[in-house]
Formats: sequence, C-alpha cells, structure tokens
Amino acid sequence: MNPTSTLATAGRVLRQIRNDPRTIGILIALPCVLVGLVAWMFDGTPVLDQFGPLLVGLFPLIVMFLVTSVATLRERQSGTLERLMTTPVGKADVVVGYALAFGAIAVLQACVLAAFTVWVCGMDVAGELWVVLLVAVLDAVLGTALGLAASAVARTEFQAVQLMPVIIFPQLITCGLLMPRDAMPAALEAVSRVLPLTYGMEALQDLAAGAGFAEVRGAIGVVVLFIVGALVLGATTLRRRTP
Repeated sequence: MNPTSTLATAGRVLRQIRNDPRTIGILIALPCVLVGLVAWMFDGTPVLDQFGPLLVGLFPLIVMFLVTSVATLRERQSGTLERLMTTPVGKADVVVGYALAFGAIAVLQACVLAAFTVWVCGMDVAGELWVVLLVAVLDAVLGTALGLAASAVARTEFQAVQLMPVIIFPQLITCGLLMPRDAMPAALEAVSRVLPLTYGMEALQDLAAGAGFAEVRGAIGVVVLFIVGALVLGATTLRRRTP
C-alpha cells in the first residue's frame, strides 16, 4: 500500500462529496432529523435518555453503509476504478482511501449528531459522553467498511441498496435493540454473537445505563476487529469494473 496514493484517493472522494449537497444532507442532516423526530414524539418521557445513545450509533451506521456501497459501485460502473488500476494505485490504496474519506465524514457526522442530540434534544447520558461519541464514530466507520465489502458483491446500484436489508436488518433484529439477547431463543442468541452491530449496541446500552470506558472496551475492541476484517475483505474482493 502506497500512503501517497491512499491519501490522494481519500482527497478525491472528499472533493466529490463536497460538491454534492444532497449527499452531504443525507450524511449530516438526515440522522439529526430522525433523532429530532424521536425526541419530539417522546417529549417529556425518559425514552430519549434510554434509547438516544443507541440511535446515535445506529443511524450513522445505516446511512454510511448505504452511501458508501452505492458510491463505490458507481465508481466501478463509471470506469473510474478501472482507470485507477492502470496506475500504481492498488486495491488496498482504493479501499483504505475510501475508508479514510468516509471515516473523516463519519467523525463529523457523529460529532454533529451527538451535539444535536445532547444540546438541542436534551438527551442525558448516564455514562461518559466521549465514549458514546467514540462508539458512534466506530459504528459509522463499521457501516463504511461493510458498505465497501458489499459493493464488491453488487453489480448495480439497485443491488447495492438490496444488500442493506440482507446485511443490516438481521443485525437490527438480533443485536438486543428489540429484545434482550438473553431472552432470545438460543439459536438467535448464538447468531448475534458473530454479528458486529451486537457489540456496538451492547456498548451503547451499557453507556446509557451509566457504564464507563473500562466496562465497554471489550465490545469496542470487537467492533474494531470487524472493521478491519470488512476492509480486508473489501480490498481482496474489489473488482476493477462491473461486468
């Protein structure tokens, strides 16, 4: 991997996003709007304090997965990746460059969403706020990494969108958001242990209950491992163009 090529790829992606107001709106404004609606619906109840940290980590993951998978596939369909591969830029440079670019956006997205949820919507976090922010950033980066891996499988943008319910929805059902994991059937609880969102939601649930970094560092470490694994998978399966 060439650091110069990697940074050049990241810079090109960031310039493209900067010139696309609709994508910026989806990445930055949409999660805030969704959390704002939840806060409005349950105004005067403890729902936002209990579930707000989970939403701060969940919405960025879904949005980043969708945008990253579609954007990467569009690059391949347009022939941009094929032209890049004729230069010294390698697959790892492309994947890590995309991860850096969308990772930077993920940091901005998580910071804006956390600030909006706490200071505008009035969410009160029992645990350490900076750890909530850290987990939210990692969940957004996880969405980026999963989106990069998913884009290697899809052949069209429609297929990339179709992969979201295949990859994301089973994790939503089994991560403990709808039902405590220890109350699930044993088979589903076992499946949840090998899905990355489980550990992100576990950390955020503990933080909402008052835990600190020491109590959630194991779950955070697992999320990081899944991010690395998804990036490696994306780099090894990346194709120059869609046949």
